Amino acid sequence: MKAMVLTEICSLEENHTPLELMELPDPVPAGEEILVKVSACGVCHTELDEIEGRTPPPHLPIVLGHQVVGRVEATGSRTSTFRIGERVGVAWIYSACGICRFCMAGNENLCPDFKATGRDINGGYAQYMSVPQGFAYRIPQGLSDSEAAPLMCAGAIGYRSLRLTGLKDGQNLGLTGFGASGHLVLKMVRHRYPRAKVFVFARSAQERAFSLELGAVWAGEVAEESPEKLHCIIDTTPAWEPVVAALKNLDSGGRLVINAIRKEETDKDSLLRIAYPTHLWLEKEIKSVANISRSDVSEFLALAAEIGLRPEVQEFALEEANEALVELKTKRIRGAKVLRID
Repeated sequence: MKAMVLTEICSLEENHTPLELMELPDPVPAGEEILVKVSACGVCHTELDEIEGRTPPPHLPIVLGHQVVGRVEATGSRTSTFRIGERVGVAWIYSACGICRFCMAGNENLCPDFKATGRDINGGYAQYMSVPQGFAYRIPQGLSDSEAAPLMCAGAIGYRSLRLTGLKDGQNLGLTGFGASGHLVLKMVRHRYPRAKVFVFARSAQERAFSLELGAVWAGEVAEESPEKLHCIIDTTPAWEPVVAALKNLDSGGRLVINAIRKEETDKDSLLRIAYPTHLWLEKEIKSVANISRSDVSEFLALAAEIGLRPEVQEFALEEANEALVELKTKRIRGAKVLRID
């Protein structure tokens, strides 16, 4: 099979082609695994973190990609969930132990033995991948493969983040950063909380304009003061500076949810500027989001089907994965980027 493979940790600023097109053996599904013939795979900021070493794969080489859509090509000897030819998706959560206190409570995202697709195990930047049947999901009808791919991570993690904010209809939500996840959260809010107002903070003028097209009531620079205090904020940026700026806009008793797997160290001095009376006093909260659980993915896919949620996508060929990653790194973003795989 063809695959785009990461062989070494590097800086995308110095190396614009970190992934190499290779021929690899087709995976063989064992036991309860299914073999997926991949048709689309979303491109996520987490891939930048993997390539540049902020969340490095435990071994190299590795096939990245964790927003996977395809069809069941073959099954292991102990499978019963899917039929050959069914369309399925694979998300960031590849597997978990199933027996720890977190798994038993439905919080596999916190499992000490959590395995991530495209980091711990080969992912979807390839023509085929295998996955345990319990960690694959049927894709609702009405979505193209490219539209469904970003839902597996950007949508599911956005859904979890929104749930963790505790947003109520009629309240103000802030979105710091406006990429694949942010634009899906905005669409969710407009359907689920019609009286809520969304305020967007983004460095890119194109992202700010895009957010207004989708229904944000206001859009400004990351460091700007919002025209109204915000009851909750979701931060999807890789930096610390937006966190400090967001806390100033948070209302008393509000909650800031950080939806990022890592934060860059280049601006960690920003944290020293947090002033307790200005940024944290009056019972403001900061909460992180760690991975996603299987229920997040299942519930979000059902919601997406119910409300007709469709992401804006830009398509690239598998061989153009490096180009898509560089565009993501340089903030050339409108919606989600997706690899189409023949």
